Amino acid sequence: MREKAAGRLGPFMERVRSLLRQAQVLYADETPGRACGELHYVHIDANAKTTAIRAAGQARLSDDQLAGIRAWYRGAVAKGITDNQHMRSKIAKDGLRLARRFRDHQDMILRFAADLAVGFTSNGAERGVRPVKAQQRTSGGCWRTLEGLVDFAVVQSCLSTAAKWGIDALDALIQLFTDGPWLPAAIRPG
Repeated sequence: MREKAAGRLGPFMERVRSLLRQAQVLYADETPGRACGELHYVHIDANAKTTAIRAAGQARLSDDQLAGIRAWYRGAVAKGITDNQHMRSKIAKDGLRLARRFRDHQDMILRFAADLAVGFTSNGAERGVRPVKAQQRTSGGCWRTLEGLVDFAVVQSCLSTAAKWGIDALDALIQLFTDGPWLPAAIRPG
């Protein structure tokens, strides 16, 4: 049944691809899915809600606000490096490695502060991978074929997108098998 549903979702996938090309910012999270004895990554994209500062109409943080955030961040990273630098435990080595990564990728991590089009969190994308993990747990940790994994991802994408638009999963599936796939009207509801 999933294969049949996925086969009917070609127009939905084309519409979503078209809408995603229009998005200024995409949030992605990934989770591995095992199929045919190999690990494949399932990418889930989600647009974040606007932050309070954007809702207030501000185009950007002030230079002082941005400098304060960067200074606080650099101080926290420096403390993480200093506190773990001469320690030998596994947790200290992991802490040092993480602090160094935070130091090396500061601009990327703080992008949400410098560019208000970028949200602080990717929680929406992370919520999107939960069904993948649940399916893995209930199916012995893998899909039999790569096509099965792709079909699952396509159907789940449609149902997840429909839910964000307030459409019940059963209603979306009924429409898929009677009139054809539901197509989102825009990049986001409302």
